[in-house]
Amino acid sequence: MTKATLILPPPTCAPALLNANATEKRLYWDRSHYSKPEAQVCALAHSSTLYVGNLAFSTRSIHLRRHFEQVGPVAEIQLGLDRFKKVPCGFAFVEYHHRIDALNAVANLTGTKLDGMLVRVELDAGFKPGRQYGRGTSGGQVRDDR
Repeated sequence: MTKATLILPPPTCAPALLNANATEKRLYWDRSHYSKPEAQVCALAHSSTLYVGNLAFSTRSIHLRRHFEQVGPVAEIQLGLDRFKKVPCGFAFVEYHHRIDALNAVANLTGTKLDGMLVRVELDAGFKPGRQYGRGTSGGQVRDDR
C-alpha cells in the first residue's frame, strides 16, 4: 500500500491579506530626501530598513527590538518623534543587518499586534537624519492632522 502525500499551498502572509483587494500598490515618494522617485526605488532595491507604522504612542525601542528580532538580528531602531514635543508619535524605522531579514519581516510581521496595535511594516529606502520627525502641521504624523 502506498502512502498518499498531501501537498498544501504556502500559508498566506499578512501583506497579501491586507492588500488582497488593492489593484495597484503606489510608491510613496519622500521628496525631502530623494531628488526623484527613481533614486528612491534604487535605494529600496538594496535596503534592509523598514518603515513601521500604526504604533502605539507608548511603544518604545525595546518593544520594537523584541518584536522584530523574532525574524533576525536588528542593527538599529529610530523611533518617529513629534517634531515639536520630541515624543514618540506612532512610527519607527527598523534596520536589519541583512536584507533577507527585512524582507521576511515585511512578509511575516505586517498586521501583527504590538502594544495593542496592528502594525504596518513596509520596506523603506533607508533612514536619513531628519526622517524621524513627523511631518504633520501639528508636529506629529500627517494622518493625525486630518
